[in-house]
Amino acid sequence: MHREVADIAAPVPSQIEALFALPFSDLMHRAQTVHRQHFDPNAVQLSTLLSIKTGGCSEDCGYCSQSARFPTEVESQPLLSQAEVLAAAQAAQARGATRFCMGAAWRGPKEKDLIQVAEMVRAVKALGMETCATLGLLRDGQAEQLAQAGLDYYNHNLDTSRAHYDNIVHTHSYDNRLDTLAKVRAAGLKVCCGGIMGMGESRADRAQFLAELAALDPPPESVPINLLVHIPGTPLSNNAALDPIEFVRTVAAARITMPTSFVRLSAGRSQMPDHLQALCFLAGANSIFYGDRLLTTPNPESDADLKLFEKLGIQPLALEKPLADRKTAEA
Repeated sequence: MHREVADIAAPVPSQIEALFALPFSDLMHRAQTVHRQHFDPNAVQLSTLLSIKTGGCSEDCGYCSQSARFPTEVESQPLLSQAEVLAAAQAAQARGATRFCMGAAWRGPKEKDLIQVAEMVRAVKALGMETCATLGLLRDGQAEQLAQAGLDYYNHNLDTSRAHYDNIVHTHSYDNRLDTLAKVRAAGLKVCCGGIMGMGESRADRAQFLAELAALDPPPESVPINLLVHIPGTPLSNNAALDPIEFVRTVAAARITMPTSFVRLSAGRSQMPDHLQALCFLAGANSIFYGDRLLTTPNPESDADLKLFEKLGIQPLALEKPLADRKTAEA
């Protein structure tokens, strides 16, 4: 009997490559079918991302404007105050965001920094928002400290396939990232983990990357799919642009292989026309970063997003729960 990829606990790369090879209409139909089984197809979750500590990072991730190793225009800035972060969270909430993500350009947080971030988490959590942090590699006990502060999600991306990773990052390993994800899970936090498309990877790399995500136990609750932003001064600034249809195929494959995860259309949206974003939503993306900036790169203006939602008949999602969970709660 033929089994759908979504029915397989941990699909292997060859199965995901077979998804990529489907006729586009067949792939989209399968992705939309899976999406409707688990989510409201006309609702999108809104998150806002704030850089709470910018630039000066010691790592050499080839896509990143915040590395101290690259001659970019990003200037190093110290950790924001709790008052500054809380004001940004309140503004995001007023615009309709339900999750607030705090990002810091560190290899990993020092203890004194983590104490301050934990207080920020408590303050944002008190607003009634979901909280997320991306602070780099975590040491033993740090994930537990964040959990005690009320953090909901920790973001730590795998970025790309294991095979392609060493072409992108040299200052820490793929297994370093997996180790942090294991610490996050052990602390009882939800995982936000995805990657960046268009970094010179092959389709096989994209399939291997999705297989690695889907094999996490359990898979990430949130999967950001980013399109490379070509930032002058970074090693990947002159990379060839990824074909837009291939990007949509990646979103669809993510939806099918991780049917209950939120798939977030993340960095790169500012260079996507409305019809490309619409295809991504049709392919199963149901979360976006909402606000005029991401960490250091542009993002579509909030008003533009709301106008697009109106054209597509999409409503912001109030509660970040899969459809099946909401139906259970209502029963």
